[in-house]
Amino acid sequence: MNACEYETEIAPGGHWSLRMRRGTEMRLTDSRGNANLGMLFYNPENLLERYNAPDTLKCQHTFKLTRGHCLYSDMGRIFASIVDDSLGWHETVCGNSRAEHVAQQWGCRDYQGDRNDWHQNGHDAFLVELAKYGLGAADMAANINWFSRVSTDESGNLQRVEGHSAAGSYVTLRFEMDTLVLLHACPHPLHRAPSYPRNPVHIALGKAAPVAEDDVCLNHCDENRRGFHNNLLYHLGG
Repeated sequence: MNACEYETEIAPGGHWSLRMRRGTEMRLTDSRGNANLGMLFYNPENLLERYNAPDTLKCQHTFKLTRGHCLYSDMGRIFASIVDDSLGWHETVCGNSRAEHVAQQWGCRDYQGDRNDWHQNGHDAFLVELAKYGLGAADMAANINWFSRVSTDESGNLQRVEGHSAAGSYVTLRFEMDTLVLLHACPHPLHRAPSYPRNPVHIALGKAAPVAEDDVCLNHCDENRRGFHNNLLYHLGG
């Protein structure tokens, strides 16, 4: 990021959405450690185009997200590239926490009765943001969970790796096309902490440097070069 032009913090259980322009960057920082930040992408000019987790993983032959990886739409274009990452592992297979999971794990609290001490869940947080753009549950795709890592036990069951992200861990996204970004700081669906996790995430926005020929994301694999080419055609109107 050349210079930070705007910064804010997503409070624990909070949610937000914004339009990121092509050629801008977003740096996410785990303020206290052990955070989870759910994120979804949509094309603001065509809301039917949205983030595609299966294509993102299979075309780059990976199960995790880290520096050098691109984040694909379901039309073969690249919403954003991961240009910097201190962790080396973020997951995009486990989806969202839901109201029933949160209530079972930490008890049911609502904003009307508990104000900022309530227990929000990722699914409902995304629904609130989706409604602002005329979208609903049918438009929700599999999301990214930044700062979270999962592993398997001997029976093949997924489990969240506790303590994966230390305070100050960060990841930086460069946006390759105009993108509607939805995000929340709600617990990961596999989080098993004894109390409701309250881990804020700092967000810094600014202009990105131009994509160079030796760019780590462009050159990560042949599929990424095709993705950047698809973006070029899209922006040329072809």
